[in-house]
Amino acid sequence: MRAKGAEPLGADHGSLAYGVPAAAPGTVFALAVTGGVRMPPRDGRKVLFGRNREDVHVCVGEDDRKVSRHQGFLLCRGDAWWMHNTGRLPIRLPGARLLFPEEEPVPLPEGYTAVFVRGSSDREHLLELYVAGADGRRPESRPQDVTEPPRMWRLSPEERLALVSLAQRYLLQQPYPQPMAWRQVAEQLAELDPSAGWTSKRVEHLVVAVRARLARAGVAGLTREEVGEPVGNSLNDNLVKELLLSTSLVPPDLALLDVAGDG
Repeated sequence: MRAKGAEPLGADHGSLAYGVPAAAPGTVFALAVTGGVRMPPRDGRKVLFGRNREDVHVCVGEDDRKVSRHQGFLLCRGDAWWMHNTGRLPIRLPGARLLFPEEEPVPLPEGYTAVFVRGSSDREHLLELYVAGADGRRPESRPQDVTEPPRMWRLSPEERLALVSLAQRYLLQQPYPQPMAWRQVAEQLAELDPSAGWTSKRVEHLVVAVRARLARAGVAGLTREEVGEPVGNSLNDNLVKELLLSTSLVPPDLALLDVAGDG
């Protein structure tokens, strides 16, 4: 399907994650494995995507009947592009945000966005999007620049030990991990070092202090006000994920649980 003002992108087009050619600010690029389009901004313009190649601008999941024939569309409204889901299944956005069918549309930020449409047998179909920024230029290539390290969080030895125990299922890369309970952490650490006075309350106070410190530094999802009730394991789950993504905790830290009590 061709649309007025759209330029096709071939299936051999490189990933949009590497940037896009110079384009008018607000131009949207949409690309799947079968190709895509480049569409300059104009109020009311649409980019349709879904399984039915003949009726959409970007074909997604052509061989997968779990993907809707008209899965969704991008609509230019004002100075922004908005994503609508008109299919049967939710679309996964960055940050694990799900856009459900017929839910209010979400705006696309400038730059690169990867979204996924769930298909059959745990398949996920990638739709790459890129909205040209105010200067309309492709990001500069910087192959020789020093790699920016992740922001690592400073932990005291006691905090690290308690958090490694709390996060051990994640560090062991178990499927669908959850944080250990305060009691489980206290019992494990007390067994490793009986003289250290580990209790459930002590573990809780240490972990809550770390959560509060990271929340003050701007990490989201670490307070009851943000998460809402019932809280369950959400606060500790979000804390563990931040510590892993920032490489503040890494799998080799599990060795602490073997040697914590060694003199």
